[in-house]
Amino acid sequence: MSSSRLLDRLVEALQAMPGIGPVSATRIAYNLLDRRREDALRISDALKEAAEHVALCPDCRNYCDAEGERCSICSDFRRRDSGLLCVVESPMDVESFEQSGAFHGTYFVLHGHLSPIDGVGPEELGLDALGRRLDEGGVREMILALGQSAEGEATAQYLTAMAKRRGIPASGIATGIPMGGDIQSVDGLTLTTSLENRRRIG
Repeated sequence: MSSSRLLDRLVEALQAMPGIGPVSATRIAYNLLDRRREDALRISDALKEAAEHVALCPDCRNYCDAEGERCSICSDFRRRDSGLLCVVESPMDVESFEQSGAFHGTYFVLHGHLSPIDGVGPEELGLDALGRRLDEGGVREMILALGQSAEGEATAQYLTAMAKRRGIPASGIATGIPMGGDIQSVDGLTLTTSLENRRRIG
């Protein structure tokens, strides 16, 4: 406990971030208050605005600026007309693909993977919305870019069955993604190669 109740609240709040424990949170708090109060206020404003307004795109479930508003990727007709839909676990996976420049279609973000033991089923992953997207037509291939874990593989099998029922071919990105690894931890060249050498799975 410090000499300031407000400082204690800040340190406690910072620990909500992944990988930030009491020592790191204290160091960050003191650094901001000692030398960077303007930065602290800017961070506070940006965080408040994002928390209040950032929502999920109704088409892909990636982040967008307002409720009911399409994200910039889904608003691009050239990307929608490509017929390619890449399903990923996290918005950070979208960022990884976008930075690699390897993919020019649209995405669908699950925000996780099937995990019955954790209470994560099809509804939590928005698979009803994905089903509607596939039923609309226009998707000629669904690419599954999921983590190479047991849960990722189970999710891929479920999604492949969804696509197969609708006569849509499903493919998975090629090897190069390490077992147990996440998309966002892979370099751009590996992502590009994995997309180019994707394999048909459904």
